Amino acid sequence: MQIKLMLGKVTSIKIERKKNIKKKKQTHRGFLFVSCLYKLRSNQTHLLSGFSVLAPAIFSLSVQAATQTTGQMVQFDIKAQRADKALIEYAKQTEQTVVFSYELAKQYDANSVYGFYTQLDALEALLGGTELDAVVDQNGLLSIKLKQINRNDNNMMKLSAVSAAVLPALLAVNSQGVNAAEEVAQEKIEKIAIVGSRVAGRSVEDLPVPVDILSAEALENTGQTEVGRMLQSIAPSFNFSSSAISDGTDALRPATLRGLGPDQTLVLINGKRRHQASIIHINGSVGRGTAGTDMNAIPASAIKRIEVLRDGAAAQYGSDAIAGVINIVLKDGSEGGKAAINYGQYSEGDGETINLDFNKGFALGDDGYLNTTINYRDRAPTNRAGLHGSCQFYGCTELSDGTLLAGDPRELTADRDTFRIGDADSQQFGLTINTGYELGDGELYGFITYSTRENESAAFFRHNANAGGNPVLQDNDATIPLGFLPKINTTIDDISYNFGYKTEFDNDASLDLSYTYGENSIDYTTSDTINASYANFLRYDQGLSAADIRTTIPREAYAYGMELSLQTINIDFTQNFDDYSLAMGAEIRTDEYRILEGNEYAYRDYDTLNGVSIYSGLSGGVGSEDASGGSQGFGGSSPASSVDESRDVISFYVDAESYVIEDVILSGALRYDNYKGFGDTVNFKLAGNWSITDDISLRGALSSGFRAPSMQQLYFNNVSTQFVVDTNGNLVAEEVGTFRNDSTLAQSLGIPKLKEEKSQNRSLGIVYNVTDNINVTVDYYSIDIDDRIVISDRLGKGLSTSLDAALNSAGAGVGQFFLNGADTETRGVDFVATWNTEGLGGTLDFTLAANFTKTDVVSLFSPAGSSLETVSVDDIFSAEDISIIEEWQPEDRINLSALYQRDDWTVNLSLNRFGEYTVEDGGRQTYGAEILTDVKVNYFVTEDLSVNIGANNLFDVYPDKNEIGNSRSGTIVDASGNTVISSSGVFDYSRRSAPFGFNGAYYYVGAEYRF
Repeated sequence: MQIKLMLGKVTSIKIERKKNIKKKKQTHRGFLFVSCLYKLRSNQTHLLSGFSVLAPAIFSLSVQAATQTTGQMVQFDIKAQRADKALIEYAKQTEQTVVFSYELAKQYDANSVYGFYTQLDALEALLGGTELDAVVDQNGLLSIKLKQINRNDNNMMKLSAVSAAVLPALLAVNSQGVNAAEEVAQEKIEKIAIVGSRVAGRSVEDLPVPVDILSAEALENTGQTEVGRMLQSIAPSFNFSSSAISDGTDALRPATLRGLGPDQTLVLINGKRRHQASIIHINGSVGRGTAGTDMNAIPASAIKRIEVLRDGAAAQYGSDAIAGVINIVLKDGSEGGKAAINYGQYSEGDGETINLDFNKGFALGDDGYLNTTINYRDRAPTNRAGLHGSCQFYGCTELSDGTLLAGDPRELTADRDTFRIGDADSQQFGLTINTGYELGDGELYGFITYSTRENESAAFFRHNANAGGNPVLQDNDATIPLGFLPKINTTIDDISYNFGYKTEFDNDASLDLSYTYGENSIDYTTSDTINASYANFLRYDQGLSAADIRTTIPREAYAYGMELSLQTINIDFTQNFDDYSLAMGAEIRTDEYRILEGNEYAYRDYDTLNGVSIYSGLSGGVGSEDASGGSQGFGGSSPASSVDESRDVISFYVDAESYVIEDVILSGALRYDNYKGFGDTVNFKLAGNWSITDDISLRGALSSGFRAPSMQQLYFNNVSTQFVVDTNGNLVAEEVGTFRNDSTLAQSLGIPKLKEEKSQNRSLGIVYNVTDNINVTVDYYSIDIDDRIVISDRLGKGLSTSLDAALNSAGAGVGQFFLNGADTETRGVDFVATWNTEGLGGTLDFTLAANFTKTDVVSLFSPAGSSLETVSVDDIFSAEDISIIEEWQPEDRINLSALYQRDDWTVNLSLNRFGEYTVEDGGRQTYGAEILTDVKVNYFVTEDLSVNIGANNLFDVYPDKNEIGNSRSGTIVDASGNTVISSSGVFDYSRRSAPFGFNGAYYYVGAEYRF
């Protein structure tokens, strides 16, 4: 960048790089007048210095301009350093004129400032703990002066007589050249558009809907290494629930907003629509029957900020934006960066995690930037399983008191720690590149994100006495005598890229044309498994001995893969007029979805043909004749279930925003979407913000919305093993077929094609600036969703003759379908309060945030005119299905956090309350509210090197012990009556829903080097 030093008679010297500033400042001691007219991403800074550069040569801001500028929220990224350097960086990032004494400022160390602040609040934080103060004079000139303290303090250099004389003169300067410089500065400012408004430069408080701005520093202070967990820690309306033994959901957890489904929140990257994950959650977990976005595919170290719009926005951004919008903004610095390492593990000694980050910004000449991030995370598995209390071998006898008398001597010494219930083993590599270059009258921009993740989770243990999954051979022993624990290995690849060009015209208009491509794929491989039916094939068809079967039978198979991709072309035009702003645009989108067949061994039933056992009567009474087909733990997908489908979407929107009177902003949006498949939809939004006083504003919004059926809901189909609670309260394995709506079975039942969900959103809120340092917002919201897409219960035979015939024709015992089958109502309140103050010799920032939400299923219905119409709605949608929607997520979340900064120390303390939630899983259990304590302490060893130590869930809090839906419980005794094992089951904690997991306390240390 070019830095101009104007000295004495306003001569000019050009210095090419920033690293030479220090040398020049030392050569010309005295007062520096700093004027930084810095265009974001351009790296051009003008530094004015010297006593004689007064009058016309001085750049300044008028009182009105200073008031307007210093009241707006600005994104800061200033590291802790000497105060003179920090003030120069502040001037660059704010494009403000700052007057200060080099001799004075260099004596102090400034604090780090990261995140969104007003300019004056940022200065207060920057200079906290020093004796420096910021003052704006009557001409709008911002200057740094000494606080009113004892000038004879021996620890502080005295001001010279010359300095004391010059400072008042500088502050009194008023020049006609000031206004001209101000106009230049204002032209160079690049205003950012925050999600929720297409008008650039709008402050968060001016928006008619609530938006949370979560800075990179706030995310880092959580101590978490995953973006999903970071958001959950600081945004109470966001949930990231855990489950266990739920197939792909173990590897890709559902993320929700305001208690709704994962697919009812739209995710953007740099304002561009993000593709969904290819997985669909079909087992019993939060978000069952939905497909969301992989929140952990983007490394946290690549993120500049996250904007969370807590309001329906389908009329602005299209399908899925019912609960709100999450916009992830990537880092765009053209210089500097960081390298960081973090290591931690749980108090139980497992879950060891190593996280490595590298971020670096590069300048592309004087007109561009390229910012790149590399991340690697290695997380070992956790295990909180209980002991296996049921008999693993044949021959047990039930006694009168319900205990089991061991028969097989191996029962007495069998391993009882047979399950693995907890976080999956995971390794992830991520790469992110964000770039922009000024070309002509606009900017050429783009980004690339890539991640690959290897996960290994466990299924149910298959013990010896499991005829279907571990068949008995001719030697009268199981294929795998001691049993086996199948592992589900997933490889998740995620890639996206975007490029576009945005140009601005002289009439305050802009045009943005862009293309975005994204793809998520997941491949399943089942290891430590067998295809039980293949053991019978080897015995009866191939004539192998029991020993040869055990040696020969394959233990691994590729189950199947899924791919989902999204291509989007956007054209957006904005025009700012004197009284209003207008935006309009169009979008062309193509969704593609594929299911790739697995290996034959993973899906084939080798001992059954057309439902008839092939080897019936051949065993001679010893061993199995008919065992389960497919790989145990996670079965494969056959060629008949392969999918290759696409869908085209075209959309148009218009969006307007205006100050109808001085203190009232009104905005409106109208959007038309046409989907290949179900047709078109039109949605609207009206919103307003009324500044009743300078400190109190009312805001509200009314909108309609929609969510189109996802490609997975339209086309996913397979047969999987699901463990469900039977009528006796026992957990049993069940082969469940999921049938797509255009399948022969669905059509024979008269099940119609899926149509879009429709929503009505209403919100009303208040923003109250209690003082300059205290801010409070309260927002009430109401979300009604009609024709909500849900997955049915597992429908078996005996419910209706037509259903029985359809299942028999498909060769399935149980089937489930996606249906428009529910209407729901959601009501809630969001509360956020912040207080920034000084104390304990430093600065203190307090945040109290809370979300209270309740969702009710108000109507259930089956497809009119279909064969299911004769089946009771209670059979089509079970109590568990309703409970998942209404109760499996906490009804309230409260977060209280305090950030303390003093000199080189930063301490972040957070209290997270997770409210009550209820799980229906064969029985009902309400889990009590819990408070988790997180703490992180950071210390700057040097200006660039910092170390940190911390704990998440410091006091080792667990959810309530599980009392329902357990498995493998029992008490076994030997012949002498001695207890071999007594266990309530392997699921000590609910495997269905655990809002904060069940791993206990996590302790970590880390180091970071900034450059």
